[in-house]
Amino acid sequence: MATIRNIVLVHGGFVDGSGWQGLHKELTENGYRVHIVQNPTLSLAGDVAATHQILDGLDGPAVLVGHSYGGAVITEAGNHPNVAALVYVAAFAPDKGESVNTLIADPPPGAPVPPILPPQNGFLFLDRDKFADSFAADLPAAQAAFMADSQVPWGVDALGGAVSEPAWRTKPAWYLVATDDRMIPPPAQRAMAERTGAIVSETPGSHSVYVSRPATVAGVITQATEGPTGDA
Repeated sequence: MATIRNIVLVHGGFVDGSGWQGLHKELTENGYRVHIVQNPTLSLAGDVAATHQILDGLDGPAVLVGHSYGGAVITEAGNHPNVAALVYVAAFAPDKGESVNTLIADPPPGAPVPPILPPQNGFLFLDRDKFADSFAADLPAAQAAFMADSQVPWGVDALGGAVSEPAWRTKPAWYLVATDDRMIPPPAQRAMAERTGAIVSETPGSHSVYVSRPATVAGVITQATEGPTGDA
């Protein structure tokens, strides 16, 4: 693999790219060029297009990173020729024909149910009063409350967008499991990671592990820049 210095970060539903700030600091201090996709989360196709816009402008190969729903985005967008590797951070990793909607349709018995409110005019929100417990249990209360109040509407078309060609079938992948996640159950994360053939690591952390443990996430991304055998 060529030396990889570009990192492209794709956020998930209900949030925006500002949540990557801590990770941006970790990576840029280590010499990486970090690009943050402000995907609108209106539709999978639109978010793939937003990601391609960033990838088109790169001067070399990149590691493409997705959190939560962002995993579906990178699974489709990762077929771009500038993508050398994929990193899933407590993320969905759909197969061909699957969407986030199909992956959450049949939760395992006893798994926590994300407090997603009924759609309003085609958009989804999390119950504000349950946001901290389900999405950000390891963040300071004030920070979790701000995230709850600044939610980005998540389009049902994004939730239902199906992957056409999963990039993990042709690109090396890494997966970080958040073991305290109450949005995507850790067993589901492990199953998706195994299916992709990803190099898997685990860490304590909520669904907001990308915010609460930026150094841990940065470590996984650094591994991806070095390739499966560490030969960057």
